[in-house]
This record gives sequence, C-alpha cells and structure tokens, in this order.
Amino acid sequence: MASKEATVYIVDCGSTMGEKSHGRPQSNLDWALEYVWDKITTTVANGRKTALAGVVGLRTDGTENLLDSEEDYAHITVFQELGQVLMPQLRKLRQELVVSQTEDGDAMSALIIAIQMIVSTCKKLQYQRRIVLVTDGRGTMQADDLADITSKLKEDNIDLVVLGVDFDDAEYGFKEEGTDETKAENEAILKQLCDDCGGAYGTLVQAVDELGVPRVKTTKPVPSYRGMLTLGNPEEYDTALAIDVERYPKTMKAAPPSASQFVIRSDMAAGEATQSTQTMDGEEAPNGTNDGLAAVKTARTYQVDDEKAPGGKLDVERDELSKGYEYGRTAVHISESDQIVTLYETSPSFDILGFVDKNQYERYLDMSRSNVVVAQRTNDKASMALSSLIHALYELESYAVARLVMKENKEPRIVLLAPNIEPEFECLYDVELPFAEGVRSYKFPPLDRVVTVSGKVLKVHRNLPNDDLQAAMSDYVDSMDLSTFGQDEEGQPAEYGSMDETYSPMLHRINQVVKHRAVYPDTDPPPPYEILTRYSQPPSELLKAAQPALSRVIKCADVKKVPPKARGRRYGRKEAPKPLSELDVSALLAQDPKRSNKQARIDPKNAIPEFKQLLQTSEELPQLQSACGQLKTIIFDWIKHSVGDSGYGRAVEAIRVMREEMAEMDIAAPYNDVLRELQAKLLGGELGGERKEMWYRVRVNRLGLLLAKECEGGVSEEEGKAFLSAAPAAATSK
Repeated sequence: MASKEATVYIVDCGSTMGEKSHGRPQSNLDWALEYVWDKITTTVANGRKTALAGVVGLRTDGTENLLDSEEDYAHITVFQELGQVLMPQLRKLRQELVVSQTEDGDAMSALIIAIQMIVSTCKKLQYQRRIVLVTDGRGTMQADDLADITSKLKEDNIDLVVLGVDFDDAEYGFKEEGTDETKAENEAILKQLCDDCGGAYGTLVQAVDELGVPRVKTTKPVPSYRGMLTLGNPEEYDTALAIDVERYPKTMKAAPPSASQFVIRSDMAAGEATQSTQTMDGEEAPNGTNDGLAAVKTARTYQVDDEKAPGGKLDVERDELSKGYEYGRTAVHISESDQIVTLYETSPSFDILGFVDKNQYERYLDMSRSNVVVAQRTNDKASMALSSLIHALYELESYAVARLVMKENKEPRIVLLAPNIEPEFECLYDVELPFAEGVRSYKFPPLDRVVTVSGKVLKVHRNLPNDDLQAAMSDYVDSMDLSTFGQDEEGQPAEYGSMDETYSPMLHRINQVVKHRAVYPDTDPPPPYEILTRYSQPPSELLKAAQPALSRVIKCADVKKVPPKARGRRYGRKEAPKPLSELDVSALLAQDPKRSNKQARIDPKNAIPEFKQLLQTSEELPQLQSACGQLKTIIFDWIKHSVGDSGYGRAVEAIRVMREEMAEMDIAAPYNDVLRELQAKLLGGELGGERKEMWYRVRVNRLGLLLAKECEGGVSEEEGKAFLSAAPAAATSK
C-alpha cells in the first residue's frame, strides 16, 4: 500500500518576483514555478487520493486564509486547500499564481497557515508531512515566533524545505554578488530555521537544475510466492530440507503512461470542447468544468450463421458459446466437462531438483527478469537454514535448479537459484529457465575457418581476417573503452554511462511532455532533458582519440567507399555483357541508315525487344518520347482489336516494360503522359467499346504513375493514389 503524503507549497508572488535576474529570459516567479509545477504534476499523475497537496500564495494582492482577520496574516492567500489535486485545480492555479503589485506579506505567517492546514487535515494519522517554501527573501519577515514555529514543526513531524531565488549556497557553489541587506537577513533567518527543525535549505538554482534528472520511482514489492523451499520430500523423509521463504521481484519494467481513447460528446459541437479534464463516464468533471470528451467504450456482440435470422446472422450471448481450439485451419470444440482433463493440477511448491556447476551455465538461457528469494521475516530458524544453503552454493561455485509453482493450478516453472552474499544481506537470485521444447538450436558457419564443399578446412581465406586486421581491430576496440573514460567525484577515472546515470528516454520524455502539456496546453513541448540524450551518441573526445586506430582498421581491411548509385540511363543501368566475338551489335545496328533513330519504326510483331533496342541508342528527350509514342500506338491497337481480353496480356507487359525503362532512365513524363491518355481512352470507351477490364488489370499490376521517389519529375504519392482510385468513379459516371 502506498504511503500517505501531505505537502503544502508556499509560493512567493510579490512584485519583486516579477524581475528577471542574472540574465534569465523569464521572471523569477515563472522560473520558480518550474519546480513547483514539476512537483504538483507528478502528484497529479500518480492519481492517488492519499497524495494531498495545497498551495498558499505569499505577498499576494488579496488576503484569504483562516486567520485573515489578523493584520499579521495579510496578503496571504490559500489558493488550494489541502486535498487531491486534479487537472481543473491545476489549470486554476496556473491562472492564480501571478506576480502581484505588493511587497507586503510575512513568510513566517504563511508557514503558520501551512502548518494549520496540515494539522487540521492529517490530524494524528500516518502522513508524510512536508512544507515547501519558495521565495526570493526580499519581503519583510518577523522572526519573533521562530522558536514556536520550530517546536510545532518538530512536534507534528513536518519536514520543511526552503528554496530561495538566488540564495547563497556554499555546498552547491552559488553566491549572489551585491545582495541587499534585507535579503541577507532573511536568508540567515530561514537557514537558521531549517537548521533548528532539521529541514532542507538550498538555492533554487540547484533545484531547477536537478529537474532534468529523472526520479526513479520506488515501489513497495509484493511477494510472488510465500511457502517452503524444499530439497527432498519432507512428508516422507525426515532428512529432507524445508525452509520458509518469500520471493520478491528484483527488477521490474517501468512502462510509460498509456493513452486513453476519447471522442467528442454527441451533445456538443467539436468547437465547444476545451482542454480541461473529463471523467471517464463522460459526466461533468470536478469543479464544474467540462471538456466535451467522453470515454470510448467497447461493446462486443457474438453472432452465428442462421439462415432463418434477419441478415443470416443470429446474436447469441457469451455464456452460450463454447471454447474452440485452433488445430490447423479447423476449430476443435472441447466441452467444459472435458476441459477438466486438459487442466494440469498443481499445488504451490518450490522444490530444488538438482545442482549445476556455475561455470557450465550459459547466460543466454535466462528467460525472465530476476527475482530475489529471502527467508521468512521474523523467522530466525529459516534465516539460518537459508544462509547455510547460500554459503554452500557459494563455496562450491554451484547453482540450484528448482521447480516453482506460485499458485494453485498455475503452470510449473523451472528456475535457476544463484547465491548472493553481501555484508548485511544474503539471498538467492532466481531467473526462469526454458524447457526442452523452448530451446531452439541453430547452426552457423564458423568465424575462424572456412570449410569447403569437399570438407577441406582453410585458415587463410579472403573472407577471414588476417593477423594485422585482428590486431588493428583489437586496438580499435581498446581505444573505444568506456569503462575508464568517465570521472568520479574525486576526478579519478570511472565508468562512462554507468547504470545509475542512464535512463529510459521514451519513459521520461513522455512524462516530461505530458506534465508540460498539463500546465501549458497551448505551447510546444520543451526539448528533452540533456541527460536523456547524453548517451545516445559516443563522446566526441573518445571518437577523436580512436580515429588513428580506426584508420588502421580501414587500411588493413582494405575498405573502399562504394560510390552512390547514380540515377539515369547513362550511370544507373548495368553494362551489357561483352560478346565472345567482341562485336558491338548495337554499334553495327546504329550504322545502318534504315535503323537510325529518326527513321526507325517499331514492328508490332516484335514490339518490346525493338523498343528496348531503340532506347539504347536514344540520346535526347524527343527521341525517348518518339519511342514511347510508337509503343503507345501499338498498345492502343492491341487493346482496340482485342477479342475479349485476348490482347490484354501483351498490353500490360508492354506498359510494364515502358514504366521500368523510364524509371531506370530517371524520366517520368513520357510514361505518365501515356498512362493518363490510356486511362481517358479506356474509361471513355474509345478503344473498341467497353474496356474497363483492361484498366482493372493495370491497377492490379500496380502500373500507376511514376512517383517522385522513383524518378525525377514523378508525381506525389497522394496524386498517384488519387489517379488510380478516381478511375472507377469516372467509369461509373460515364
């Protein structure tokens, strides 16, 4: 069960908070609110009713609190009573926490108001109580009741956190030059108060800087098994070992928040929806706000074939259905009475089956996250017995293999138990192992030798690295070592990118954007925190230092840059194989005046080969257009004089060849013009009557317009899809 929390934030809204200090582009209040919004939105995201928060404004224009009748409590406003904060309250606070026009207001009085809010709400219940004061320390402050405030904070176990705008903090290394006398005195008072009550005092610079470091959520573990860890059968043998243990998860996957599906409510226009929160059932949200959204609800209906029912389908209830198991393409029915036969009856147990040598276990067999097995709490006998087992495994360098059934009638699992011994903690770590049918064995050719078809083993081969390349690659790997590239707090070499410093970019980036959008719904999300992108690329200093080793690898491996594939017929297409006779047939044909480009005609009986030959000798765009025009005339003639669909196959093949040749030559216009004309004539009935079947074949074979991504001068994907999809509608209208 999550612990109860109660936090009151005291935010200084005085006129001095509207200044922009130390070159910051935002006011001191907006800068301070970065910290406050981060904390409050984290509480809102948790959604726990036991996580309470309240907001008190200090040095506000108005006065609204329990003691507003007294002069000492003027210019203090309770913007949010202590309770659960939801999205409507969050948006309301954003409008209220603005810079005021006054400098009056006592921080000590605001502390008394916050203490009273916590005491009246939490009473004597077990709450983690906290007060966070954010101020620039430039208002008047009465220190007469400092001792009473300290005593009350201690008595009610309230933690005090004071964050000052540009406060001096020697531990963090920040000092403001030219601090006025009033601010210096207030800093001393607040620091003394924190020291007396055991609170935390610091500068806001440090707090805002640390916002970029994700906070790892600590969850209370729930045991997945409580019972006996046995070696042998204790029911039959007195020598069997039985230890009361508990099993907890060691690691858990942290998943980002999931999105919910909503729709605009049917009783509201789309433009009426706002961006405030909405209840799941579509009713009015708290505080009377409504964003016009309703949750998407899923409804399932089950139907069976029935000729007598309307539409041939009969609706049935889920309770009337029976389970069917897929066997090939057939559903095999098993009744509930027979279902019992398939149930593998088990009872909760944790039995050690045997032991394996530590050095013989392969780590790739791990199948699940790790769990920790400890002795039963407050059971000294179990602790002593489990400790003996752990030390025996550790000294013999062995692992235990056990069969685990966590709950009744649950499937059994095989787990590996590994000992762990620390100065003040001993346990067994377990990880799930595969069964025999869960292991897939694949054979790959060896990397250090080449085996020929005849069975001969080659140690030297063009596909095998030589000694120089092996040495060069080894040096390159050593030069990219990250284990000592970083520095610790003392400046000594340490691991770069340790586990404690690496965070899931997806998880924390989504949380960052969601929290920002909750407070600022109309602004763009901020850039990701630097720590989330820090380790996405290797450090530039290390790359520069490893460049000589990389150059040696390139030289030893004889690496050559592959030139990019140029587009166009002159560079994109492969050269034709040279004949054994060494005669250039294309050149001989080109010398024949009857076969010149200006006079060459494509024979319909050999259209496709002659079209390709004609393109080989074409040098300019008009020649390409002439060749495509001749083939177009032949295609149209095939379609027009086709008996039924007898000529459609040749026409489709010719269109395909024209499309491929134009794409290879990086020219789209000739083909696209032909296809547009073909579409108009086919759907207009100009090629021998009804020829829509031919256009259907063009669509089925995906012979649409050439796109821009395929060659230069092509159309966009949207235009290409519209060209094909509009064809049936055009045919219908005709």
